[in-house]
Amino acid sequence: MDEVGPLKGNVDWSRDRPSRTRVRQELHVTREKQDRIAWYLARADTWVTAAELADALGVTTRSVRNYVTALKERAAGLDLISGGPQGYRISLDAWAAFRQGAAEPQTETPRARLYSIVRRLVDSPDGLDVFELAAALYVSESTVEADLSRVRLLLSEAELTLVRSGSTVMLSGSELARRRLLSRMFRDETERGLIELEAIQREFSAHNLSGFKTDLLAMLTDLGYLLNDYGIDNVLLHIAIAVDRVSKDQQVKAPASQPDEASTELSRRLGALIEASLGTRLGAADVEYLAYLLATRGVQAADATDGTAAHPGYLDSSDLETVRSIVLSAGNEYLVDLSDEDFITRLTLHVQNLLRRAQERSYSRNPLARSIKTSYPMIYELAVFIASQLQRQGSIEINDDEIAYIAMHVGAHLQQQVRRDELMRCVIVCPNYYDMHLMLRDRVMILLGDTLEVVKVVTRSDVAWNDLDADIVLTTIEPPVPSDSILTVQPFFTDADADRVRQAIARLKRVRRRALIKDDVLRYFDSALFLRNVQASDEESMIRTLGELMRDRGIIDDSYIEGAIERERMSSTAFTDSLAVPHAMAMTASTTSIAIAVNESSMPWGDNRVNVVALIAFSEAGRASFQTVFDQFVEVFSDREDVQRIIRKSTDFAAFIDELVHTMDS
Repeated sequence: MDEVGPLKGNVDWSRDRPSRTRVRQELHVTREKQDRIAWYLARADTWVTAAELADALGVTTRSVRNYVTALKERAAGLDLISGGPQGYRISLDAWAAFRQGAAEPQTETPRARLYSIVRRLVDSPDGLDVFELAAALYVSESTVEADLSRVRLLLSEAELTLVRSGSTVMLSGSELARRRLLSRMFRDETERGLIELEAIQREFSAHNLSGFKTDLLAMLTDLGYLLNDYGIDNVLLHIAIAVDRVSKDQQVKAPASQPDEASTELSRRLGALIEASLGTRLGAADVEYLAYLLATRGVQAADATDGTAAHPGYLDSSDLETVRSIVLSAGNEYLVDLSDEDFITRLTLHVQNLLRRAQERSYSRNPLARSIKTSYPMIYELAVFIASQLQRQGSIEINDDEIAYIAMHVGAHLQQQVRRDELMRCVIVCPNYYDMHLMLRDRVMILLGDTLEVVKVVTRSDVAWNDLDADIVLTTIEPPVPSDSILTVQPFFTDADADRVRQAIARLKRVRRRALIKDDVLRYFDSALFLRNVQASDEESMIRTLGELMRDRGIIDDSYIEGAIERERMSSTAFTDSLAVPHAMAMTASTTSIAIAVNESSMPWGDNRVNVVALIAFSEAGRASFQTVFDQFVEVFSDREDVQRIIRKSTDFAAFIDELVHTMDS
């Protein structure tokens, strides 16, 4: 048998039915665009013009109107999208209802048809006849031939091969590889990377999966494991696939090595739980593999004494030293304290499992990856640095989902290091009446003690307002002059008061942060490093275009440009829907500078489309300002309306600076 190729002598039915394949392909593209419009409107949660949608998708406004019309037809009975002079707006309630009922037949689109073909191949050990497959899918044989070529590309990373004998095609490879392929394709079909138990149940006929998960979590807690719920949902998918495959008499071969004692106990209880809850008895090899998946994706061993510190017995000492060296290097590079041994130990446990997943190219999906990158760019950048060093030393590839998991470890650690002087200093003004001021102070600290520190309580009605030395003042009496930093609250401090204060604190912190970096950021720009409506074919081309502006002025050299391209290949630097911030991880510029391109038409950047590309080059002397500038620069471009105004009005460098200053002052 040979690897699959075009079937010789096959009748090309596409000549008789030229429109069907074309219509199906167009349907796939159209529905993908429709869904992207819906997601864009849902994130905006306000009116969005057709021109903005067209730019975000890289299509014409006429196409947007057609996509919206088709989307409305698909959502018949739901008031999904409203249109008017201001553009389009989506109903979030209707969008949620539409998503719940939007499942489509498996063969409706080329992508879904591809999934259906793979499922049939996996379930058919004796192979499939191409002619019968075309008839079952209601497509031409030439369409099936094209799909099989796509299947072969899909299998290239799955340790499987598509082979042919005459008109029969079949999969060649291990049972584990087949299961991993099913898992990967199912996750790729799942919106936003979030695995839904109901979808798993429908696809693999796994009943009571939610109840099984409850029992599984209880069992793992009882065994003393720390839980990663995202990873456990990933393993539940593998368990459902295993139960489905075993029911079809497809078993996993026994492992060559003997499991350790801890793994044996986990395997024993996991096998018993699957049999009791899901009604299927798995073989020893199946259970051992699923226990291995749990140990590398969903759980980590916890110390038997207090359940918090990772147990050194589960660690490889060389891995611990490697991670410690990388983490300390990252801390020195970005001027943050990552020296805590408990943090290093926990991260090493995670890295050991990550290395196993990466070697198998079976990564854990992280539904928070996008939000972590957008909301915490500096923490994500630290994770990229750590991942890049792990890649070099382990000869592996680490994707965005796994980088986001590293960022969660780093972010959780740094969050615990918030210094007291980062709290907002608060003065309470509450004229004395039977110790009411004390009750107010206690209530404020209970509800807001994590964000502010009460430094003084004024109990007089004749207040010297100008002398109050605080970031924010909470007062039960009206101030003579309104101020953003003075809030009037009720003597009996309510949850509604606390919500208003939190919003005010967030607003004040934002203004303070922007004020601190405003002068610095503006100093990094130069009219000679500003481009308007510059065309570039891809990310690398744009980086080179901006990098050459800097290189010609002696700010950076060619190695920095190559370093920025290498960083981009590691993980996309599109931190928001409109902004990409390419940069190298080495701070080797002669002076800190920003070369920026502001384009009315968006360009593809990773999985996004961006209008603003800012190549940042930091010097060694600018190391201390890197974190502040990087985070705040991304924040400035995170508000959709602000970005649209900057793009629209930045007709030249002077206008760009004016709009940037306006945005920072607002």
